Amino acid sequence: MQKIAIIQISEASSEIAATLKRELSADFIQRTDVGKQWKSYDAFVFIGAMGICVRTIAPYIDDKHTDPAVVCIDSFGLNVISVLSGHIGGANELTHRIAARIGAREVITTQSDNAGLWALDTLDKQFNWEMAGFDDINECIRAFVNRQPTALLMDIRDEGTDFLERTLPDHVTIVNSIEEVNARRFSLLIMVTPYIVNTPPGVLEVCYAPKVGVLGFGLANHPDNYEYILDEIDTALGEFGLMPCYKRFCTIDLKQNEEFCAELRKEPNSEVVYYTAEELAKIEVPNPSETVEKHVGTPSVCEAAAILGSNHGQLIVPKIKGKNWTAALAIDRKYLREQKGHIEIVGAGPGDPDLISVRGRKMLERADLILYAGSLVPKALTECHKPGAVVRSSADMALEEQCALMKKFYDEGKFIVRLHTGDPCIFGAIQEQMAFFDAHQMEYHITPGISSFLAAAAELQSQFTIPERCQTIILTRGEGRTPMPEKEQLHLLAKSQSTMCIFLSASIVDDVQRELLQEYPADTPVAACYHLTWPDQKIYRGKLKDLAEIVHRNNLTLTTMLVVGEAIDNRQGLSELYSKHFTHLFRKGEA
Repeated sequence: MQKIAIIQISEASSEIAATLKRELSADFIQRTDVGKQWKSYDAFVFIGAMGICVRTIAPYIDDKHTDPAVVCIDSFGLNVISVLSGHIGGANELTHRIAARIGAREVITTQSDNAGLWALDTLDKQFNWEMAGFDDINECIRAFVNRQPTALLMDIRDEGTDFLERTLPDHVTIVNSIEEVNARRFSLLIMVTPYIVNTPPGVLEVCYAPKVGVLGFGLANHPDNYEYILDEIDTALGEFGLMPCYKRFCTIDLKQNEEFCAELRKEPNSEVVYYTAEELAKIEVPNPSETVEKHVGTPSVCEAAAILGSNHGQLIVPKIKGKNWTAALAIDRKYLREQKGHIEIVGAGPGDPDLISVRGRKMLERADLILYAGSLVPKALTECHKPGAVVRSSADMALEEQCALMKKFYDEGKFIVRLHTGDPCIFGAIQEQMAFFDAHQMEYHITPGISSFLAAAAELQSQFTIPERCQTIILTRGEGRTPMPEKEQLHLLAKSQSTMCIFLSASIVDDVQRELLQEYPADTPVAACYHLTWPDQKIYRGKLKDLAEIVHRNNLTLTTMLVVGEAIDNRQGLSELYSKHFTHLFRKGEA
């Protein structure tokens, strides 16, 4: 957390100063003390005239890599101005924060910010990379913001590289290998890679090492010179063409009290993980050792620990030996850009393109193939696709055709999004697809979505759980062509008289109504919600005794959610959160 000092110059700004002191957990200091405290704070916030701010800090300004951030706010709180150390010191970010808190206009003069370009000198901090190599950074930034031809080489895929691809400026070209880069084509090369790459002559370079590796290690008992082991490992990795690209260290639990492990725990942003001999012994490794197994009960420590710690990832550097240590490095396959494809099963939400998750939209923007459930998912959700992406509806495709298409793109190393309505885990029909992926050892992941039952609650402006009246929500469907388990028959579920959200059952609404009436009173509120959040959304309210008539009269189809329960439109219940028994949850004076 930033340590921030506030210098209040004008008496008229007392209220602003008090607000910022509280919101930023800042200290008040006198203007005459700025010089003494220049190295003690991460940021200084002046409230008053810009001229006084500049004259105060001028004698102490040294270097943008070490100077604290300086921000100036006018006495009336109309403008917040980033004055010094905008990127590296964080003044630009602090300006954003302060402007948002007091409702002021932010003033940022940094060229890359105003041009909408990447801040090359802070990308490492933004994405937890390490700036591993660069020419004169100011020269690199100048070339970049002046839009000189720039090559972008990315050997891994993570949040940061997704951001770079998504926001790629028009003067930047993505290249797949260093052989594509030369001084005739490019003035600047930006690299995100764990590998040591030799930049062609005449091309400026900025290189970021992403912390995607997992270092597995073994130790001799109480090794001498343990404080040099990490340096020795880094040197050995360099001989394999790798930079220090790890933040997770893994080993056997027998070593957790070693002094070397204590040193690793002090490393900034690092994580040290220990495994038992039994866990390590289950991992197949290329270099097992009978000697290691004899002493610690597993044929491998460093390789097995690296593989386990990387979620059974790819072993990039097999066992290497030092005087008192062994080490191996692995990378989780989700970070690798080579050969293998990836399938992301994405929940589209209830229909409105604005209700897909931020992560879900990022997946769509990145996809090489979008296969969407066309009968249930509006095509508008796919319109954010990148140029060249293939967008197909699966409405007229058999399961075998869908799987074959996804496997074709997967085998080509492409990124595939399978887009399902709502949340894919609720009546999403993904079970068969996952079985296919598992059988073919295809990597996949699920991005959850907003289910239509949540959209129903929002559109009905109803809280589906009411204290002392209804504390359970049942998500189910009626028995149509797909049989229901005997213990989940609607009339049995209805005994609790909970809020019930019934999917995929408009076509059998007569049977649904008959079963529900066995337990719910005939005047229980109901709602038939058609195409929730779509442009043609329609919601019909009524009583349970009239549910079938409502559905038939309005010709409602399968894309209809049926909601039953006294929670609909109920304003009777009192949430305990706001009762007198819960006043400890509020600040003093707010209860």
